[in-house]
Amino acid sequence: MKLYVVGFGAGSREGMTLAAESAIMRSDLIVGYTTYTDIISRFFPEKQVLSTGMRHERERVEMALKEAETKNVALVCSGDPELYGMAGLALEIAENSPDIDIEIVAGVSAAFSGGALLGSPLTCDMAVISLSDLLVPIEKIEKRLKCAAEGGFVIVLYNPSSKKRADYLQKACDIILAVRSPETVCGFVKNIGREGQECHVLTLGELRNTAVDMFTTVFIGNSETKNIDGKMVTPRGYRNV
Repeated sequence: MKLYVVGFGAGSREGMTLAAESAIMRSDLIVGYTTYTDIISRFFPEKQVLSTGMRHERERVEMALKEAETKNVALVCSGDPELYGMAGLALEIAENSPDIDIEIVAGVSAAFSGGALLGSPLTCDMAVISLSDLLVPIEKIEKRLKCAAEGGFVIVLYNPSSKKRADYLQKACDIILAVRSPETVCGFVKNIGREGQECHVLTLGELRNTAVDMFTTVFIGNSETKNIDGKMVTPRGYRNV
């Protein structure tokens, strides 16, 4: 049988790719993190669902692989399954299940769906960094922030804050402010594609003192990023050609 590792995008039916929808339709069972299966179940109420809570990723993958021995299974992730998703872990664990065919189904990451809501902040080179230190030491995260800032990348921050990490975005901004002007154009989007969606364009100095949550994606521009009529835009240089 088959295991599809599916990225379903930000959370709206319209933001789901046709390939993702097709893979879920071909599956007999949906497996995922509870928050994600709750979203998907609204679109596919006829599908059987199994879910686990946060920080049970290995258990979730093993359950999906076990079920895929007798049926087609969709292991769902928000955004794209490669970017902080389950694709890598599924392929690692599946070394012990050679008879199960695994297909990775790409989805639209929050970096791109959120970027589109803000304007076009990612027209040039970019770096995507998660501020969650559950799996990556904070020292390594800080080094990546510093290098990305010095390299002139537009920076997209995932998992920018939580109850236990309330000041992590502020600390990240301080690292970047050592290199970039406080007037650097930034933006953030909350609840992309879901109820309560909102987006804001502001400066790096203002962002430092802004409260965000785990459902927020943050965009920090480079020296060329502009605020054009309320839209965050990073020119690539086409007008100079």
